[in-house]
Amino acid sequence: MSDLTGEIIDNRYQLQKVVAAGGMATIYHALDLRLDRQVAVKIMHPHLANDEDFVNRFIREAKAAATLSHPNIVAIQDQGWNEGGVPAVFIVMEYIEGFTLRDVINDQGALGVTDSLRYFAPVVSAMSAAHKHGILHRDIKPENILISKDGRVKIADFGLAKGPELGSTLTVESSVILGSVSYLSPEQVQRGVSDVRSDVYSLGIVLFEMLTGKKPFDGDTPIQIAYMHVNENIPAPSTLNSSVPAELDEIVLKAAANNPDKRFKDAGAMQEQVLALLSKLDPKRRQMSLELDIPIPKARIEKKKRSKLDILKSVTTQIDLKRGNVMREKSNSAKKSTTAQTKRKRKTSTRVKRNRAIALLIVLLIIATSWYKISGPGNKIAIPSLAGMSQSQATKTVAELGLKTDITQSVFSEDVPKGKVITSDPAGGGRVAIAGTVHLIISKGKERIQVPDLAGLTIEEATAALGEAKLKTGRVTEKFSADQEAGLLIDGSPASGSDVRKDSTVDLIVSKGIEQVALTNYQGKTSDQAQNELTSAGLIVSSKYEYSDSVPIGTVISQTPNDVSSIAKGEKIILVVSKGPSKIYVPNVYSLSKMAAAKILEDLGFKVNFKYIGKKKSVTNISPKSGTAVTPGSTVTITLG
Repeated sequence: MSDLTGEIIDNRYQLQKVVAAGGMATIYHALDLRLDRQVAVKIMHPHLANDEDFVNRFIREAKAAATLSHPNIVAIQDQGWNEGGVPAVFIVMEYIEGFTLRDVINDQGALGVTDSLRYFAPVVSAMSAAHKHGILHRDIKPENILISKDGRVKIADFGLAKGPELGSTLTVESSVILGSVSYLSPEQVQRGVSDVRSDVYSLGIVLFEMLTGKKPFDGDTPIQIAYMHVNENIPAPSTLNSSVPAELDEIVLKAAANNPDKRFKDAGAMQEQVLALLSKLDPKRRQMSLELDIPIPKARIEKKKRSKLDILKSVTTQIDLKRGNVMREKSNSAKKSTTAQTKRKRKTSTRVKRNRAIALLIVLLIIATSWYKISGPGNKIAIPSLAGMSQSQATKTVAELGLKTDITQSVFSEDVPKGKVITSDPAGGGRVAIAGTVHLIISKGKERIQVPDLAGLTIEEATAALGEAKLKTGRVTEKFSADQEAGLLIDGSPASGSDVRKDSTVDLIVSKGIEQVALTNYQGKTSDQAQNELTSAGLIVSSKYEYSDSVPIGTVISQTPNDVSSIAKGEKIILVVSKGPSKIYVPNVYSLSKMAAAKILEDLGFKVNFKYIGKKKSVTNISPKSGTAVTPGSTVTITLG
């Protein structure tokens, strides 16, 4: 799909950059303008948005993940259809800044037994929670396991999820096509059916790959790989990595068994054995851990411990020094004390211990308060959200907190009006030092570029002109034109002079020259036929009339031009049409009745006059005489008597 970076979806989510793209959707890093926070927006490809099945499957992902509240599952925050602007079906998720398990395997290969289990434990914990809600994932693979920069492991992309709240199962074809074949269970490949044990199979394959750095089966085509999953058992991880213990081999082989009945009943049953083995391999591990994060490296933990111990040791040493001085003084006087005095000293000793504990707490409180005020959050001022304010409003709001503002950037925005704040640094909810500066990003309004005049340019010249105007070249179509030579541009679409967004696409309309039409020779055909057909072909017809002794009246004598097979549309054609012979002979109508004689003469184009003598029954005389050659249309007088 086309890149929507810069668009604002649902009047709220400003798309900033593409994070990933797949077969169904593209994921963008975006800014929630309403809450001023970073989010991830998943937008379905537009060619799929017209398919109801795909839209339902897309929404199913949002519903599946939204029903699960678990720290190791990516949280769904919103879902909808973009009402204004570009058409889009979208899901809004929490933004995880980090990398995927696939990146870890590609970089490190086999992860080692303990590290593999530590990465895997949060994954199987999340899937255990999903299975308890009756929800399947059906597309578990390293690409869908995210790891944030602070070590949090999260499962994403419930796009193929199935559960009682989510509707019916996908078909065999759609499951095989949409799922990743290397992690599909045999029953999904063969019958297109799945249950929680299908997810367990995928989990087993993922754990195998973490332990060995390789997938259990490899082939030239997806069909070959699917065939091996159906017909072969995966090898034990220890055959590729000798450090894998037998107990872990057993977990992997049971999870990835060909027969679903031989697998763990669900992810929860698999989790129990994984945690038990991890505790055995790493006894110092926290037993009550929820497996939320990848453990912080030991060196960093020890450094933190030493830092706290040094503080306590320093405070305790100072207290002990003071206590030593006091005890020495008491020791000198103790020699002179009585038994009653000794009892009082014992009571005093208890009081000293209590006072020492109080003193220690006071010192720790002072240290914590000093840190909070000097370098911690207490030394900084929380910033309200400034998005949507005018520059003067934002400056006034920040000034009331004793802070300053400056404008670090002015950028175009399709949604935020000119002069308004798009966002700030730090953003709303962030903190800045006392008397510090808040940096504003101000909107320059909607960016519009005028399409340059492209008429008469070559395609290369037009492409260069659009590039200079920060526009893109789109489709090239051809069209006949009476104004532009073949190969030169007629115009663009949108037309020259139109206002469009930056990086908009302009289609080019190139001239094919003047359209040519086939020319037929109409000599000997009627003038009506010639006139109609030539006019319909887009030609201009002009007719001249001449006498002809050989060509019947109303028939084409000749045409100009007549020596070409085709002619440019809009050209002029001249037809010469016969008016009939130049001379005609007066017929013999003697002895005919008045009506019969008049009809014959008028049919030949003569005008008829009548003279009457006697009884007026028949023609007794003709003038001019019969057989005389006269001009067509001449007058003939007949005498009736």
